[in-house]
Amino acid sequence: MIRALVFDFDGLILDTETPLIDAYGDVHAAHGQPFDRTEFVQAVGGHDYAFNPWRAFGPSANEAALEEQRHQHNRTRTLRQPVLPGVVALLDAARIAQLHLAVASNSSHDHVEGHLKRLGLHAHFEFFACRGDASSPKPEPDLYRLVLQKFGLRGGEAIAFEDSHTGSLAAKRANIWTVAVPNKSTAHHDFAHADLRLSSLAELSLADVTARFATKA
Repeated sequence: MIRALVFDFDGLILDTETPLIDAYGDVHAAHGQPFDRTEFVQAVGGHDYAFNPWRAFGPSANEAALEEQRHQHNRTRTLRQPVLPGVVALLDAARIAQLHLAVASNSSHDHVEGHLKRLGLHAHFEFFACRGDASSPKPEPDLYRLVLQKFGLRGGEAIAFEDSHTGSLAAKRANIWTVAVPNKSTAHHDFAHADLRLSSLAELSLADVTARFATKA
């Protein structure tokens, strides 16, 4: 029996990833520097893909100043983003069904909970497992195991919704049913390990999703 839903935040509830990439592009364009968008997209949702985002500016670049410019563009773009399709309907249906609701995110509490409060969604969730709450971030399963422990559940009693390879792998490592919902910045990720892949959270109703996994338990 499914008793809980666990949501990633970035790219799943709110598209914070496209604004981040676009913000880097804004700064590059403002300074007349070439911007390799493909390289930046490769870094989204990854834990082991590292590169210097200011490489095009050369070794003498004031990276702190560039970061501040990027932050301002990023914030402006993010605040324009709507909640992604299907999120509110799924949360409302889960509350009616009296399912536990949690967030498991590699981002900070301030980032996740701040945006959720701004969007009017914070009260839907009982628990937030965020960066620093567990010994290891995703793709390790620690954050998801923390959620299971909080609710006193086994993995098969929860469904995780993730938009990235890293996040979905973390959920599977915690033996949680995993639904991959990639966005345009993570569509290239490998989701072969996921139990189900959707184009958006609006694709299936809560009843449809829970029924799929209830029959497999």
